[in-house]
Amino acid sequence: MSATIWFTPWKPGPAGDFAPGGCADGAAVVSVTEFTPHRPWTAAGVTVAGVALRRVWQDVEGAVGLWLWMDPDLLRPRSGSISVWRAERDLQGFVARHDHVRIVRSYRNRGSLRSATWRTERFDMGATREAARSLLSGRSAWSA
Repeated sequence: MSATIWFTPWKPGPAGDFAPGGCADGAAVVSVTEFTPHRPWTAAGVTVAGVALRRVWQDVEGAVGLWLWMDPDLLRPRSGSISVWRAERDLQGFVARHDHVRIVRSYRNRGSLRSATWRTERFDMGATREAARSLLSGRSAWSA
């Protein structure tokens, strides 16, 4: 696993109106995804698709915010997202969105995907990003 992980700037969603360090009520659901393509050249298409979804992020119901991330390793690139949600139902609503389903279906057989989701009683941007970085770098184990 490469030690280099690049992050996009934080992109707030419509539920992203939070006090410094947390959501309005403090609680949030965090989802971390990682896509590893079978062939390196597939990474470019996945990245373009992720950026397209990021562009409409402000319209995604229940979205607190998002970072996209990328490991630029030439032979084994990986990419994904760290998304923060008001509630589990908001995350599930996004997963079922037509644009998201279309992308997932088009890349389903072109690589492997894993994800981790957890609930926090007090969302903290720095702690969330560090927990995600720990997963992505291999310092923490992905849940089974």
